[in-house]
Amino acid sequence: MISTDLGLADLEAKATNVRLRVLDQVQVAGSGHYGSSLSLAEILVALYYTFLTVDPDHPDADDRDRLILSKGHGCSALYAVLADLGFMDPQHLETFTRLGSILGDHPDVKKVPGIDFSSGSLGHGLSVGVGMATAQRHRGFDSCTVVVHGDGEMNEGQVWEAAAYAGAHKLDNLLVIIDRNQVQVDGTTEEILDFEPVADKWEAFGWQVGSVDGHNLTELCETLARFRATPRGGLNRPTVIIANTTAGKGIDFIEGDAAWHVGYLHGVDNDEAIRQITSMYDHSGS
Repeated sequence: MISTDLGLADLEAKATNVRLRVLDQVQVAGSGHYGSSLSLAEILVALYYTFLTVDPDHPDADDRDRLILSKGHGCSALYAVLADLGFMDPQHLETFTRLGSILGDHPDVKKVPGIDFSSGSLGHGLSVGVGMATAQRHRGFDSCTVVVHGDGEMNEGQVWEAAAYAGAHKLDNLLVIIDRNQVQVDGTTEEILDFEPVADKWEAFGWQVGSVDGHNLTELCETLARFRATPRGGLNRPTVIIANTTAGKGIDFIEGDAAWHVGYLHGVDNDEAIRQITSMYDHSGS
């Protein structure tokens, strides 16, 4: 992990920075995935600053933890974290999706240090994660693979093939976090293809299942710490954490609205979004 001495206020500041950098990147590109990126902020902060064993100076270390952002269209949040950690020069954020930039609208493992998976068409991340976790086990590494998964992705049949394999082979070094923001490109997840009860389905495939408030950094960090502290042989199955989140979290006029899966806030609207995000963790009135 990068740091173990960050308090709650520090982590909240990191989440705020992630959201502001998402807005910056959308301004560069003229369009961006607000909903899916903003719902990820606390998940990525909890993972990178309190859980994952990674090193910006050695991003390809064989025994590192792996992170697969299966919902790759949320990459502007991940880029913000990697830039803050020193995997790349923060100035790259100012070139997001521009000609010649290393930062595309989906991450490229060959161009961006710290990226473990090139995404594109959704639904493939868990299958790749199963392969990585299997390789880690065979090589004797005490590391894990984390797949950050979209809830809309669960529409893909390949996801459930991978889930079945992981459960059958008891891949206890595999952790999936579902960004359960209940929104996908064409509407709500329940409108498009209702997968409830989600937890029961994963459990039926042999997974240990948990649920957290995906915007509560204390809950997220405590849940991740319990996973890390559990001896692999004692767990004996993969784990999925359903992180209940809000698409577009931090900007009240786009929260939970599928119309803002992709969009562009301009002028006073962007200024208002910055104001709301900046004050999101203001505890002065509490």
